Amino acid sequence: MKLMDLFVARSLSTYFLLQGFVLLTLCFHSTSMCPKGCLCSHASSLNVSCSNANLKEIPKDLPPDTALLYLDSNQIRSVPNEIFKDLHHLKVLNLSKNAIESIEERAFKGVADTLQTLDLSNNKIKSVHKDTFSKLKGRAQISDNPWHCDCTLQQVLRDMPSKHETANNIICETAVLEQHTGKPFLSAANEADLCNLSKKTTDVAMLVTMFGWFTMVISYVVYYVRQNQEDARRHLEYLKSLPSKQKKPEESDDISTVL
Repeated sequence: MKLMDLFVARSLSTYFLLQGFVLLTLCFHSTSMCPKGCLCSHASSLNVSCSNANLKEIPKDLPPDTALLYLDSNQIRSVPNEIFKDLHHLKVLNLSKNAIESIEERAFKGVADTLQTLDLSNNKIKSVHKDTFSKLKGRAQISDNPWHCDCTLQQVLRDMPSKHETANNIICETAVLEQHTGKPFLSAANEADLCNLSKKTTDVAMLVTMFGWFTMVISYVVYYVRQNQEDARRHLEYLKSLPSKQKKPEESDDISTVL
């Protein structure tokens, strides 16, 4: 019995030792893959912190098992297509306090289903493609950006989770309608449907263009008719100015003799 207890105790010790070794290896592996200027820590999930690292672009060598990614307070200017596509466990992505101006349409492809929190506040984003956030399941913070309020932004917000709260936190830096500048997007959208407004503007522009062409055609026809009338009048005056044929003297004498 004692031998059996000793065997079990040693087996358990060996098991826990091997388990600890495996976990240590995984932690070391994740840490060794940590991007330059970032700090990686592994508790229940991998946390990669690259805050205040003077980054000008998003690192391309992020560990695949990254769950929390902090890229805030850097100098990142853009979010390229599929930059996070290999991070299938990503839950939190913080890109706030950067200089982001452009976000490509497929920037969040591969993480749209797992991402729970996306922070893009305090950047320089004016506009994005209407489908950029359409497949996100989590919450997105996009306030404190110089947004241009137009039909595209209305379509973007329409497809976002918690769209009412998000729209209320967006201030129109510029807008299709000047009176909306400086107002929350939500109040601007309540005053007018920006997509219908865009359609109406296009229709008006088309009507103005058609009216312009019609006016030009009518003007040309009127000019052409008047020019022809003027030419006809001049030709008639010219014909009138020609001397009429007069009878010869000998013809008059012959006629008198016959009579």
